[in-house]
Amino acid sequence: MDTLTPHERSRLMGRIHSKNTKPEIAVRSMLHRMGYRFRLHRKDLPGKPDIVLPRHRKIILIQGCFWHGHKCRLASKPKSNEAYWGPKILANQARDVRNL
Repeated sequence: MDTLTPHERSRLMGRIHSKNTKPEIAVRSMLHRMGYRFRLHRKDLPGKPDIVLPRHRKIILIQGCFWHGHKCRLASKPKSNEAYWGPKILANQARDVRNL
């Protein structure tokens, strides 16, 4: 059972962004301190990878456990509206496989 009203839930979900998340900024900061130079969200590559290291021909994908359905201790499965979230997370996983 959702504890938020539909309006509150909509506002909360609207604040979730796909770029410049805290984990992404932490990784970018660490890479920069280590002397690596990189590009962000290259649209010409499949899936617009979060970080691209052109000199090394490598990419770094930073994926949230919830949105990508990881099987780790940090992941959680939604308890409400499973009919929506189940296919949504499966589609995200299929897209991840395609983009790799």
